[in-house]
Amino acid sequence: MLDINFEDISPIAIDESVLNNWISTVCSNEGFTFSDVALIFCSDDYLLEVNRTHLDHDYYTDIITFDYTDNQDVSGDLFISLDRVKENAESFEVSFEHELHRVIIHGILHLCGYKDKSDEDEKLMRSKENDALSLISFT
Repeated sequence: MLDINFEDISPIAIDESVLNNWISTVCSNEGFTFSDVALIFCSDDYLLEVNRTHLDHDYYTDIITFDYTDNQDVSGDLFISLDRVKENAESFEVSFEHELHRVIIHGILHLCGYKDKSDEDEKLMRSKENDALSLISFT
């Protein structure tokens, strides 16, 4: 089940059904069951405060993933800065929608056990993101 929330920003259009089906497919492809994930969209400042409070980090980021996955049931909270997504989209010269989906699936892949701290892990994570992005179409 997908739960979509907006904190300190105006809501944007999200096709919950498309996201739900896509995330379910990616989880299934990884040998997991999509259980319960909250997408919390917010500003840079909001996510910076989450980063400071919960992780003792003092820097901006596009996503913070809180993992509650139990066995093979994917569950967690994904806090996503739409400010950072917009900036990343411009930097990488992709659409906002494409970058938003990349960030969402990045968090989902963390919930499936993928890491990105080492160069090797990051390379695998990027490959998995690209595989997942190939399963969804962009306008």
